[in-house]
Amino acid sequence: MNVLQSRLREKLNKRQEEGRLRQLQKERDGIDIYSNDYLGFAKNKELNSRILNLLNCHAECIQGSTGSRLISGNSDYTMEVEDFIAAKHQVESSLLFPSGYLANQTLFSNLPAKNDTIILDEKVHRSVYDGCRLSLSNRWKFRHNDLNHLEDLLKKSNGQVWVGVESLYSMDGDFAPLPEIAALCEKFVAALIVDEAHAIGTFGLGFVNMFGLQKQVFATLVTYGKAMGQFGATVLGSKVLIDYLINYAPGFIYSTGMPDFQALCVQESYHFLDENDLIVNKLQGNIKRFGRAMGISMESFQSPIFPIRFKDVGIMEKALRDLTNNGFLSYGIKTPTVPKGEEMIRVCIHSFNSEKEIDLLTDIFKKLYE
Repeated sequence: MNVLQSRLREKLNKRQEEGRLRQLQKERDGIDIYSNDYLGFAKNKELNSRILNLLNCHAECIQGSTGSRLISGNSDYTMEVEDFIAAKHQVESSLLFPSGYLANQTLFSNLPAKNDTIILDEKVHRSVYDGCRLSLSNRWKFRHNDLNHLEDLLKKSNGQVWVGVESLYSMDGDFAPLPEIAALCEKFVAALIVDEAHAIGTFGLGFVNMFGLQKQVFATLVTYGKAMGQFGATVLGSKVLIDYLINYAPGFIYSTGMPDFQALCVQESYHFLDENDLIVNKLQGNIKRFGRAMGISMESFQSPIFPIRFKDVGIMEKALRDLTNNGFLSYGIKTPTVPKGEEMIRVCIHSFNSEKEIDLLTDIFKKLYE
């Protein structure tokens, strides 16, 4: 046992020497430019009040579900919320999961079969790659958002082909050319899986819905712990897909079901989103203010995620200190989360950031390059 402890300590020491040791931090007060709470739903007083009303009306639902949903952990409440979510996204069925990580891992480990081919955008989330590692399929990567490279790989692929992308990428903050990717997948009879974790709420019901691609996308993943201010995730798709996951996906079969109350909170966040277009518009206004001040070309709609890259990690560390000294909550992203040389401060703009805060943030970054 001492030998094992020494081996683990040696690996931790190595990471510390490289300046890459991860540690949990105590909660701090400050100006949020690092959370995924893009619309401020997680701390919205009106939404919180509505959640408390839910609690008062459904006190019997707040405890654990007691088991797998195939045994004791299922309920009419959760199934009704799944029906609501499916209707909202205009698909046949949906299936709730405790987390987006588990949902992605489940999709990519259980749907592709031996001799199938999985083709992933090189910048998809780690959960997708971890799911693929549990699969017996061949796995290829295409260059980020490169339609020509994707088409070349589709032409070479064997068996059933599965293509995995994010609609809004969590690190770079850019968008997938989703209609074009869907058209390519249709041409080569490939099954497209889209992760909308950062698009749901931020851009209404996400880009699959925005572009009307429900029939061209085999499975869509949406998560509720970001702009929706809740927790958990759902897989959207056909009834056959959902029935298959219920029967063949260990990540679902052997997981304790979500508490009913959490499912009801997810439903309430959908209602709140429907009623609060002004919050979404405020987010886009803040995004454009920051982007224009930073000299970034603004499209008709723009991501709330801005990767501020640094060629010198030392300059990035100085930027982090300056941000902290000015009351901002931020963090630097280093390897292994991103490739070496792509270290960055990932700035997240929110609907609740004030104009004064955004202007101060801009000034801090600009001074670094004077």
